[in-house]
Amino acid sequence: MPVLTRLIPSPLVVDIRAGALDDLAGVLADQRISSSGKLAIAISGGSGALLRERLSPALPGASWYEVGGGTLDDAIELADAMKSGHYDAVVGLGGGKIIDCAKFAAARIGLPLVAVATNLSHDGLCSPVATLDNDAGRGSYGVPNPIAVVIDLDVIREAPVRFVRSGIGDALSNISAVADWELSHRETGEQIDGLAAAMARQAGEAVLRHPGGVGDDGFLQVLAEGLVLTGISMSVAGDSRPASGACHEINHAFDLLFPKRAASHGEQCGLAAAFAMRLRGAHEESEHMAEVLHRHGLPVLPEEIGFTVDEFVQVVEFAPKTRPGRYTIIEHLDLSTDAIRDAYADYAKAVSQAISG
Repeated sequence: MPVLTRLIPSPLVVDIRAGALDDLAGVLADQRISSSGKLAIAISGGSGALLRERLSPALPGASWYEVGGGTLDDAIELADAMKSGHYDAVVGLGGGKIIDCAKFAAARIGLPLVAVATNLSHDGLCSPVATLDNDAGRGSYGVPNPIAVVIDLDVIREAPVRFVRSGIGDALSNISAVADWELSHRETGEQIDGLAAAMARQAGEAVLRHPGGVGDDGFLQVLAEGLVLTGISMSVAGDSRPASGACHEINHAFDLLFPKRAASHGEQCGLAAAFAMRLRGAHEESEHMAEVLHRHGLPVLPEEIGFTVDEFVQVVEFAPKTRPGRYTIIEHLDLSTDAIRDAYADYAKAVSQAISG
């Protein structure tokens, strides 16, 4: 008998709206998540303490754990602290570092994770990957998808605006990442998953084409949904390919070459995506992406985040080393140092005209 469908790992609950945090206890009481009310909740030391004060009366069976940072050691320490508690589930309540630590810890002790995001800085909140700093720099660890995702737009609006901007850059970079995946399919025969590609691309396109801004609930809803869909697209594909191409190679190169100076993940990915689109000959798309990034207050030139042209050329040259075996427009063109410099000059001239016109 032919296979009629396939099962897609995805959350049981996705609640994205203003006021969603007020109903968190109801989500956690779902028998598929917690039958006893015994929950381990990971929070940060700062804003997490305020959220604990707000939420703890409705969660009498919860134990609260303060997470030190976003390192592998922090995640292992969290898992060790939780493992003897006989909990039904782990809740990661906070930003990307907290959720990634909670994801890893939950996977380590075999419990489902509920992701409660307090900012929209990147697409990791619903992905099957935990990104954690380790002794070698930074590692990506495979973990199960969250069993539920809760995003309160009131809380998102209270977070520093740079977090929303970072999420915008990460979402827009999907467009370039999928183009790289399709390029690799044509040139190397790499298998492409059409559903994963469609999900990731449409998530990016929805953010690209939305007329709203960072303070607009309608826009924040689209951005949050886009980041969740991007995470699910990675589960569908079985790796990060739908959301990671030349844009993320350049981002990782910034982080590795200039760890003390790197900008936010989404700022670097957005800028890199606009540049990569120019490299692949998609000039109108590159300029449109740069215009949207600029409208939302994100950088489109490396000088805007404190890097010289020479440093950016060095970053692009190093980028393929960050993902050996991954084929993107950078590997395809295999540009010399001078050719990268010329390509950047062409990009900088075009986007400068686009954002000033």
